[in-house]
Amino acid sequence: MAELAALEDPKARAVNEKHGDDHGVNLGKLRALAKRLKTQQELVRELWATQDTAARLPALLICRPKAFGRDELDAVLRGARTPKVQDWLVNYVVKKNPHAEELRLVWTAGPDPVVASAGWALTTEGVAKKPEGLDLPGLLDVIEAEMKGAPDRLQWAMNHCLAQIGIEHPEHRARAIAIGERLQVLKDYPTSPGCTSPFAPDWIAEMVRRQAPPVA
Repeated sequence: MAELAALEDPKARAVNEKHGDDHGVNLGKLRALAKRLKTQQELVRELWATQDTAARLPALLICRPKAFGRDELDAVLRGARTPKVQDWLVNYVVKKNPHAEELRLVWTAGPDPVVASAGWALTTEGVAKKPEGLDLPGLLDVIEAEMKGAPDRLQWAMNHCLAQIGIEHPEHRARAIAIGERLQVLKDYPTSPGCTSPFAPDWIAEMVRRQAPPVA
């Protein structure tokens, strides 16, 4: 914890706070710290118990994802309130845990929009890698009905799922684009030059363009 405190950078904190994260340590330095620590499951629990975001992030990199039981992982997710901690937890831990699908269903159906956003992130992963277990038309129905009025983090996660369906599944592409056009979610989101807009119709079009074979 002393080492993490020494890495605190006010400029990094200012940038992170704009995205809802409450720490001031460069992510590259956190990754380097985790690489040095290597896997230490007991240390993971100690770091997590501090409730300090700068400590929790490297903890997620040194854990054994399959070592978490279903209830423990559920509690960990519900205690991960900042965007970056939740993002790393879902991507580096939950996706590699045998209880991921069960938790996806529980989280997506729950009333807490932050928890539900984690469920939608797992759903988006399934859209790309294991769509056979998903009801894609049903997902589009839910997105069409609920995304416009969803809180920010849940809306972002649902929008990602909408775009992923349009990108990966040509048979649903026209409907995904139509939903995005009608709802206009993230239409005016500021996008840096050279980056892809998160507005689903533009996102889908750009990714499909990149996947197209080059013209001879």
